[in-house]
Amino acid sequence: MRYDNVKKDHSHCNCIMLNFRSLFSKSKSKIASTGYLLRATTTSQCLHTKIHTPNANNSHHVFSPRYPHIAFSFSKPPARFNSRVPTSRTFCTASSERDSIEYDVVIVGAGPAGLSAAIRLKQMCRERNADLSVCVLDKGAEVGAHIISGNVFEPRALNELLPQWKEQEAPITTPVSSDKFWFLTKGRAISLPSPFNNQGNYVISLSQLVRWMGTKAEELGVEIYPGFAASEILYDANNKVIGIGTNDMGIAKDGSKKENFQRGVEIKGHITLLAEGCRGSLSEKIIKKYNLRERGGAEHQTYALGIKEVWEIDEEKHQPGAVIHTLGWPLDHKTYGGSFLYHMKDNQISIGLVVALNYQNPFLNPYEEFQKLKHHPAIKPFLEGGTVIQYGARTLNEGGFQSIPYPVFPGGALIGCSAGFMNVPKIKGTHTAMKSGMLAAEATFGALNEGLDMDTYWDTLRNSWIWEELHKSRNYRPAFEYGLIPGLALSGLEHYIFKGRHSFTLKHGKPDHEATNAARFHSPIHYPKADGVLSFDVPSSLHRSNTNHEHDQPPHLRLRDPKSPEHINLPVYAAPESRYCPARVYEYVADEQNQMKLQINAQNCLHCKACDIKDPMQNIEWTVPEGGGGPGYSVM
Repeated sequence: MRYDNVKKDHSHCNCIMLNFRSLFSKSKSKIASTGYLLRATTTSQCLHTKIHTPNANNSHHVFSPRYPHIAFSFSKPPARFNSRVPTSRTFCTASSERDSIEYDVVIVGAGPAGLSAAIRLKQMCRERNADLSVCVLDKGAEVGAHIISGNVFEPRALNELLPQWKEQEAPITTPVSSDKFWFLTKGRAISLPSPFNNQGNYVISLSQLVRWMGTKAEELGVEIYPGFAASEILYDANNKVIGIGTNDMGIAKDGSKKENFQRGVEIKGHITLLAEGCRGSLSEKIIKKYNLRERGGAEHQTYALGIKEVWEIDEEKHQPGAVIHTLGWPLDHKTYGGSFLYHMKDNQISIGLVVALNYQNPFLNPYEEFQKLKHHPAIKPFLEGGTVIQYGARTLNEGGFQSIPYPVFPGGALIGCSAGFMNVPKIKGTHTAMKSGMLAAEATFGALNEGLDMDTYWDTLRNSWIWEELHKSRNYRPAFEYGLIPGLALSGLEHYIFKGRHSFTLKHGKPDHEATNAARFHSPIHYPKADGVLSFDVPSSLHRSNTNHEHDQPPHLRLRDPKSPEHINLPVYAAPESRYCPARVYEYVADEQNQMKLQINAQNCLHCKACDIKDPMQNIEWTVPEGGGGPGYSVM
C-alpha cells in the first residue's frame, strides 16, 4: 500500500513561471549592471509567480509554482560578497537546452562535512585575501531536512572550525550528564562498564546543528541552494570531473514532459566535493569509475540501518544529558547491533535501534525489531505517557579504517560519510566528517590558489587525528563477525589491553548483500501487532517523518532486472525487500492472474539507502527523485 503525503501541484496556474535554468542564462551583462544577486530561501507557501517591487533594502522576491519550497530573492550584495557569483536572472518559457553556471567550488550535500568544507574555504579566503565562489547544493527541501543522527556530539572539529560556537548560540546546550551501557536480555538490563567516554560531549539534534552551520556559511558568502538534486556527474574530454547536473523537473511517471517541465542545470566547478552522506549515489559511481577502493587498498564498505524516534516525555522522567547504549535483545546473537536512548533538551528523548545490514536471516525486520525494543521493561518506563514527535531512518557506514577509499579523483574529492569516516565503537561520525571537510577545503584552496595538488588531502588526512582515531578502533566492528559473545570478548581485549597498538588488522566478512541466507535455512519471525501507544505501524511512523514526494514523477528506485524480484527474491529469499525497508516502499501484490508482483511505492521513500545496499542481487539502484522530495526532519 502506498502512503502519500504529497502537496498539490499548482503548475496549472496561468502565471509567469520562474525558470531556474534561465536564472543562470547567458544574458549576465544585462543584470550585472543592476548589481542584483540571486539568493534562494525556503518558504512554506509559494503558489504563484510574483515579482514584488523593491523594498527598503532594494530587493525583489520571486515565488515559483514549479519549486513551491523555494523563494528567490534578488538583492544588492553586501560589500564583502563574492563578486564572482553570477548575478543574472531571466524569465522565459521552458527550453530543451541545459544552461550552466560556474563556481570555483561546487559542494554536493549540505550536511556536516559539506558545510564545514564551505565554511573553511571562505575562512581561508578572508585569512589570505583571496576570492573563491562556493556553491552548496542539497536535495532536501531545506538545509537539515534530510539530516538524521543519534547524536552524542563530540565538539572537537567544531572547536577548530568555529571556536566561538558557544557565544554564537549554536544549538549545542545539553552536556552528557551520565553514560550507561546495558546488555539486554528479554526481561533484564545488565549494566556493563561503559566504553564510550562521553565526558565533554553533548546530546544534540544534528538536523538543527546543520541549519545553524548553514547560516554561518551564508554569512561568509557561501551560496546554498536546497531543493535541487544532483543527479549526474559532468566530465570533460579527459574524464576529469567538472561539476554536476541537476535532474529535470516536471517529468511524468510515463516519461512524458508535463506543462511545468524544467530542464536541469549544469553546475560547474574547478573542484567538486561530494558530501552526499552514506552510500551517496554519485559518490558510489565515482568510487567505481576511478577504482578508488583499489587505489586506497580498501575493503568493501559495510553498513548498518539506524531507525529512530524523538519523543516528548513527562518532565519528571526527563534527565537532560543522560545517555544509554545497549547490546543484545531484541537482536539474536548472530546479528550485530544495539540501541540508544538519549535525553535531549525540552523534555525530549531520542531512541533508536541500529542493525548491521550483514544480518543473515531474510525474515528479520529491523523496523519491527525497533518496535519490540520499546516494550522492554528497562525502556518502556521512559516512554509511557509520552508522545512521538518524529520518526526517521538512515543507513550508516561501519567499515571504518579498513574501508576508506582513496578520497581524491580527477577534479574533486569525497568527504564525510561519502568516504566513510565513522568511528563505530564510539558510535560517532559527525566530528570526523566535519574534519574531513575542513582538510579537503584546505587542499582545495591550495589547488586553486597555490598550484598544489588535491592529493594533499590524502596526505593530510593520513596525518590527522581522524586517521589515528580510526586506526585505533579498526578491529572492534570486524570482531563481531564471530558472533555477539566472541565479539564482546575481542572488543574488550582491544579496548582495555591492546588499545589499537598491535600490528594485525581484522578483515570484514562478506558484503552485506551476500550475507543474506536463503529463506529455507530460517523460520519466519512473527512480530507482535503494534499497540498504537509504544509501538506503531509503518503508516503512522511514516506520517511523522514528514515525507513528501511529487506523486507524478518517474520512480527513483530502479530495477536493473525487472524480473529478478519475482524470479529470485520472492522464491529464494522470501521477499526481503518487504522487510528491510523501514518505509514499506516494497511490497508484493497479486496481479490479474493472481501472480505476486513487486510494487514499488517510491513516494514513501525515506532516502535511507538500505535497499541499494541489502538487495541480495544488487538489483535495486537508488537515484535521486525531484529536488525537495523526501523526509522533512526538524529535530532529528
